[in-house]
Amino acid sequence: MDKFTTLTGVAAPLPMINIDTDKIIPKQYLKTIQRSGLGTALFAEMRYNDDGTEKQDFVLNQPAYREASLLIAGDNFGCGSSREHAPWALLDFGIKCVIATSFADIFYNNCFKNGILPIILPQEDIDKLMDDAERGSNAVITVDLEAQEISGPDGGKIAFELDPHRKRCLIEGLDDIGLTLEKADTIAEFETTIKKTRPWI
Repeated sequence: MDKFTTLTGVAAPLPMINIDTDKIIPKQYLKTIQRSGLGTALFAEMRYNDDGTEKQDFVLNQPAYREASLLIAGDNFGCGSSREHAPWALLDFGIKCVIATSFADIFYNNCFKNGILPIILPQEDIDKLMDDAERGSNAVITVDLEAQEISGPDGGKIAFELDPHRKRCLIEGLDDIGLTLEKADTIAEFETTIKKTRPWI
C-alpha cells in the first residue's frame, strides 16, 4: 500500500447525502477481483448516459475536475453494501481523500485498508470546503496527515481528528498484511517452536 503523508490536489464537490456503494461502483462491475481498471466505472450511473457517452453536468466529467484527487461529499458517504470495490474504484480514478460529515462504518474501514484517507468534519467545515471545491481548477486543497490539517486555496486551515493507529498505518503504508509482516520474526520463532514441540501438527 502506498504511503500517505501530504496530498495536494483539486477537490471535487459532490454535495449529495447517502451516496451508497452501488452509486460509487454499480453491481455489474463487481465480477473482477482486480483492484485496477475500476476508475472508469466510478459513479458510472451518474457519469454516463445509457449509450456510454459522458453526462457533461456530472462533476468528474468537467475539465476542471477530471484530475481531482480529493472529494468533498455529503453525510453518510459509502453507505449500502460492504463491497471493497468502492474504495478500489475511487483510488483507481485518483481519489485519495474523501471528506464528509460521516461515513458508513465498513466503507470507512475499507478506505484505510486501501490507502484512502476519509476525514470526518462538522457541517460548517464541510460547507467551507465545498465552497472552495466549487472554484474549479483553482480548488486546490492540501491535506497534511502528520499535522492533521487541511489548507484551503485562500490559506485557511482546518484541523481534523484521526485515530493514532490508523494515522500510523497510512503514513507508513501498512495494510493488514503489512501489519502482520511487522511481526514476521515473532511468527517465525513461533513456527520453529511449534515444529519442535508439536511435530505432528
